[in-house]
Amino acid sequence: MARLADYFVLVAFGPHPRGSGEGQGQILQRFPEKDWEDNPFPQGIELFCQPSGWQLCPERNPPTFFVAVLTDINSERHYCACLTFWEPVESTQEVVCTDNATEKEEEADGGGQARLSSTAPAQPGQLFAPKTLVLVSRLDHAEVFRNSLGLIYAIHVEGLNVSLENVIGNLLTCTVPLAGGSQRTISLGAGDRQVIQTPLVDSLPVSRCSVALLFRQLGITNVLSLFCAALTEHKVLFLSRSYQRLADACRGLLALLFPLRYSFTYVPILPAQLLEVLSTPTPFIIGVNAAFQAETQELLDVIVADLDGGTVTVPECVHIPPLPEPLQSQTHNVLSMVLDPELELADLAFPPPTTSASSLKMQDKELRAVFLRLFAQLLQGYRWCLHIVRIHPEPVIRFHKHS
Repeated sequence: MARLADYFVLVAFGPHPRGSGEGQGQILQRFPEKDWEDNPFPQGIELFCQPSGWQLCPERNPPTFFVAVLTDINSERHYCACLTFWEPVESTQEVVCTDNATEKEEEADGGGQARLSSTAPAQPGQLFAPKTLVLVSRLDHAEVFRNSLGLIYAIHVEGLNVSLENVIGNLLTCTVPLAGGSQRTISLGAGDRQVIQTPLVDSLPVSRCSVALLFRQLGITNVLSLFCAALTEHKVLFLSRSYQRLADACRGLLALLFPLRYSFTYVPILPAQLLEVLSTPTPFIIGVNAAFQAETQELLDVIVADLDGGTVTVPECVHIPPLPEPLQSQTHNVLSMVLDPELELADLAFPPPTTSASSLKMQDKELRAVFLRLFAQLLQGYRWCLHIVRIHPEPVIRFHKHS
C-alpha cells in the first residue's frame, strides 16, 4: 500500500525579488507542513507550476490541468498534478508589479533622467494572476488527480458547504495498492466517488491513450525514428503549445521502450528558466513549450519532434540507425494495419461490411503489442552473445565484445 498523494500545495503569483517584469511562484500553503521521512518535499516545484513563467494576464483564462514529472537524486519520479486558475490581482500586488516595471525602465535609461515609456498605459486595467493547486505523488493516477483537484477548485469557487480541510485530509491519508489489477472506490467526503484502477504489475507502464495519440500526431515513420533514436541514446526534444500533449508524448515514447527502462534525463515539461538543460551532453527525452522554439534552433545534436506540426527534424550530424530488415518493413506494415484496418480491403471489388474501429484505448494496446513482439524478435537468441567470466569467486555474465 502507498499514499495516493504525498503533498498538497497552493502556489500563487508573487513579485520577483530582483524587480524584473516577470513574477515568481510563491508557496502559500502546503500540507503536510513537515516532510515525510520516506519522501522529502520536492524543491523548485514553483517553476513547474507555470513552465512558461509567472505572468499577469489582462483577462481571466479558463482553468488548465497538466501533470509534470520531477526526478529526484535516487531516480525516483514524482508526479506533480497542477490545476491552474486565475484570480483578480489585489491592488497592492498590482502596484508592486507596476513599480518593478518602472524601475526596470529607469535602469535601462542608463542613469539619465527618469521617464515613462510612451507605450505604457497611463492607467492599468484589471489584471489576473495565476494560482495553482498541486498534488505531489509517487503514483501515476492522472485522472484521479484531475478529479480531486477539480473538486477542491469547485468547493473554493462555488463556496460549497464542504470543509476543504476534511477533503484535503482525506486525500492525503488515502492509501491504494501499488499493483494487482484491482479496483478501489474512494471518496473525499464531498459526495464524490472515484474509482482507482491499479496496474497488474508495477513495472508495467500505464500508457492510457498516449501511444495512440503519438502515432496520430507524428505518423508511423516519425514515431519509428524516435523509437530508434531513444534506443540508440540520442537526444529527443518534443515541442507543443500544450503541456498535456508534451507529457503524453514523452509517456508514450517510454511505453514503447518496454521492457527496457529509460535511465537518462526525462523531463516531459521543462520550465523556461531551465532551458540550459538542453545543452547537456547526456541523452534525454524532454518536452518544451513551442513558444521557446527559437531557443532550440542552435542545438546541433538534438532531434526535434513538433507535435503540433507533425514533423520530426533530424540534424545533419545525427545518424539514427533504422531497425534491421525485414523487421523494419514488417513493423511498418503491421502498424499500418492497426492504425488503418480498412487499408487491406480498400482495393476489393466487393469489400465486406465495415466493422467499427477500435477505441483509442484498445488501439493503444494493439500498438504496444506490436512493439513488444518486435523486442521479442530483436532479442531472440541473445544468450549466444553472452560470455561467462569465471576468474571471480562468483561467475560474471557479460556480452561478448565480438558478438
